[in-house]
Amino acid sequence: MNHHLLDNPIWNALCTGNLSLSIGDKLARVMPRDMGAFAGLAEYSPEAFSRLHALSPSGAPTVLFTPEPLVIPVGWKLHLHKELLQLVYPLAEAPPVDNTGLVALQETDVPAMQALTALTNPGPFLARTIAFGGYFGIFQHRQLVAMAGQRLQPSPYTEISAVCTHPEYLGRGYARQLVQHQVRYILAAGNTPFLHVFEDNSRAYALYQQLGFRLRKQLHVYVLEKQEH
Repeated sequence: MNHHLLDNPIWNALCTGNLSLSIGDKLARVMPRDMGAFAGLAEYSPEAFSRLHALSPSGAPTVLFTPEPLVIPVGWKLHLHKELLQLVYPLAEAPPVDNTGLVALQETDVPAMQALTALTNPGPFLARTIAFGGYFGIFQHRQLVAMAGQRLQPSPYTEISAVCTHPEYLGRGYARQLVQHQVRYILAAGNTPFLHVFEDNSRAYALYQQLGFRLRKQLHVYVLEKQEH
């Protein structure tokens, strides 16, 4: 049994703040495939994995975040298992942030957002990932060069996601500005910011710590592919 919402963040998001984007039932939930490959299980039982198997398309990734290592059941091919750090912003207030140059991103910006994420690889960004909401970016010479948004919302928590900067524009403080803006935005809505980062992404990890985020838990990320019986 998970005693904290963030121990099972995808499942709890798909049952609360992202419920409108959720497909499934009391055992397993997924989101529309043009938004993301994330899936959540109420428990890591054969019954729940069986239900997830029925909900998942063949030949496509299914992503789980778990508090402990899993024994992958029959019917799944393992593509990736990696440790993932979960950080939470513990303060009730955030320092002031300069919003100069920040632009709320719209559906018309999706091609530019996909081009930037393809270049920087902060995680998959699909045709409708923007539907999670809260995306802001910075443009230079009409080119999107940095952005950040929101993703999982296991109420009352909101995840900051897709933080990325074009390689030619690193070192200008854009990521810091965007993350600080997201923190204030999320706190103003009455929620608590959190995020995930791989430990080997040392540049991002150091930035998040400087901004006041604190390590809450080490999770496990699994990328699985459904196999036909």
